[in-house]
Amino acid sequence: MSNIKIYYTSVSCSREVKQRQNEVMRILDTYKVKYELIDIAVSSQVLEEMRTKVASPKAAPPQIFNGQEYCGDFMTFHDAKENKEILKFLKMEKMDNFDKW
Repeated sequence: MSNIKIYYTSVSCSREVKQRQNEVMRILDTYKVKYELIDIAVSSQVLEEMRTKVASPKAAPPQIFNGQEYCGDFMTFHDAKENKEILKFLKMEKMDNFDKW
């Protein structure tokens, strides 16, 4: 059972942020990894919560967690995908549908 949380924004004028968020969700959906979306656009308090957890005052979405444990941002996710280390990045045990990774 996964406890993956993605801090994202439903309101962004940045095409890059939208593309990065969509790529993370698409990959997780492809491999049937369940995740919870946390929208930082809901309030500045949620944005501050994300930045505090990441320990960066300028952190931008998407930011990925397994429970309370920080996994990384889009670039570290992308690198993990390229290196076929998504499970390691997500701090998850082996899953049947990840045999391709």
